Amino acid sequence: MTKKKNKIILELKSASLDIPLFHNTNRTLKSSFINSLTGGKFKKIKNITYINALNNLNIKFLEGERVGLIGHNGAGKTTFLRLISGIYSLSKGTIKTRSKIYPMIHKSLLTSEELSGIKAMKAHYLLINQNLKGFENFCINVIDFSGLGEYIYLPLKTYSQGMLSRLQFAILTGCSHECLALDEGFATGDIDFQKKAYNRLTDFISNSGTLFLASHSNELLIRFCKRGLVFEKGAIAYDGPIEKALNFYEEKI
Repeated sequence: MTKKKNKIILELKSASLDIPLFHNTNRTLKSSFINSLTGGKFKKIKNITYINALNNLNIKFLEGERVGLIGHNGAGKTTFLRLISGIYSLSKGTIKTRSKIYPMIHKSLLTSEELSGIKAMKAHYLLINQNLKGFENFCINVIDFSGLGEYIYLPLKTYSQGMLSRLQFAILTGCSHECLALDEGFATGDIDFQKKAYNRLTDFISNSGTLFLASHSNELLIRFCKRGLVFEKGAIAYDGPIEKALNFYEEKI
């Protein structure tokens, strides 16, 4: 019996992304924004400067693939994650996704600091799952892992940075996802929390279906990924097995 091939879960054709930089932006802030985005080329159209953040990507990915994104800071890795997870929209070309791609790019919760920890937890769960089925077990898991105890009923604005980090990490890694876009820059809380968090993150990644992982850690990439993409100035310079991709990056880029 012939084994059924995995379906295409994501496909980009002639995909480019230009991000405008408006002239009334504070110069220091603009410089910081540019450095956080990409090493892509600049262009000017009708007095507006754009960064060509991603350039002419033609690529497809299969369901269940584990893809490592490789490149120096500003090469386009995080911008690519933002694009495929729907945070950015293309300037040119097409992108087709056949599964919701869950972004873990920044350690943050899109909620008001006036909410209590448990209400923030519920809001996130509803956003991801569209219902509260299974929330009780999720809630117990998050409270236990974060170690917040009764503090979970207090407003987020009363939390220390360490408490907030533990809660955010516990919430964001509390559910499995069919397709995950993960930036290694996603933080892991205070020093005492880091080992515990790393073990949980390892399990979280292992339980995801399709994975896109941006990282500077060869060990992490080899551990979790089979395929590697090397980004340079917003373009894909290499696409192949993860070990060969890492060798290409170290030798050529």
